[in-house]
Amino acid sequence: MHEYHLLEARVVELEIRTALQDELLASLNDTVAQMRDALELQQEQLRLLYRRMEQQGSGGFETGTAPEIPPHY
Repeated sequence: MHEYHLLEARVVELEIRTALQDELLASLNDTVAQMRDALELQQEQLRLLYRRMEQQGSGGFETGTAPEIPPHY
């Protein structure tokens, strides 16, 4: 009977560990999903910013031409 109790205790311990691992995996999955959503939002914001810079003329990048000198110089 002693061996049966040891085996039962081991099975219970494995069930507890499995339940804790399932909980951890669910938590990590939620975290990854939140990070994915945040990344997608940031990427869309970056695309929008880039489009706005392009619409303002030179795409927001230096063209290599000198800035215009004010007339009083």
